[in-house]
Amino acid sequence: MEWTGKGKRGRKAAENAAPSSVQVLDRSLALLAIVAESDDSTLTSLSERTGMAPSTVHRLLTSLASHGMVMSDSDTGVWTVGLKAFEIGNAFLRFRKLGTISRPFLKQLMEASGETANIGIEEGGDVVFISQVESHAPMRAFFRPGRRGPVHASGIGKAILSTWSDKEIGQVMSGRTLTHFTEKTRDTLPGLLRDIQEIRLRGWSIDDEEHTLGMRCVAAPIFNEYGETIAGISVSGPSVRVTDEKLTILGPMVRETADALTRAMGGRRPEEL
Repeated sequence: MEWTGKGKRGRKAAENAAPSSVQVLDRSLALLAIVAESDDSTLTSLSERTGMAPSTVHRLLTSLASHGMVMSDSDTGVWTVGLKAFEIGNAFLRFRKLGTISRPFLKQLMEASGETANIGIEEGGDVVFISQVESHAPMRAFFRPGRRGPVHASGIGKAILSTWSDKEIGQVMSGRTLTHFTEKTRDTLPGLLRDIQEIRLRGWSIDDEEHTLGMRCVAAPIFNEYGETIAGISVSGPSVRVTDEKLTILGPMVRETADALTRAMGGRRPEEL
């Protein structure tokens, strides 16, 4: 019993001596918020505002700086928000804007096609679905917002990849296993690149039961003002309805909707720059 008691006291002392990772995160985020609010955030002023010792503030700032969240001016000693924090904040604004502006386009596309319409982005080699308007048909596609999917076996994923160079695609896929879902999955890099070449010529992609048997998807990319791909829009439905004949109608329809949404967001296709 005496040994157990000492063990508890030892653990308690260790906990008091070093803040937990959650506490460090809380302090770092609070510090980042203060830096963002002020134009003259020096080490001294930040220490005064947070009530933390200068050494603690400096340690947290150094960690944030290593991730690009803050940066300092060596001449004035003033700390400001870093490029990475700007990119993260800008991404929130961009995708909130995309979700809001795309809604009427998704509804229009769903009504014109009769199939579920989707918006998704590429993130870390995956597709993340951010918005959807479901078809009224009893049998229909459904992708929960926030769901991730494999970029190589997704209409939206391949539409986005088609705007990248073969070298960029190879770099993203390097070290990744192209999971085999069905007999139609492009599960090798050469096979995927051959499909990508066809997509570039056609202007829209097809997920032809490559992820789920019985389901097809048609997609096209969406661009920002710099001609960079930021997302893809698609329609998805059962292959009994999305026939080869209907693909020839849906493909141009999705491409036209993607171009219209691109213009509505102030974007341009690369060839228009």
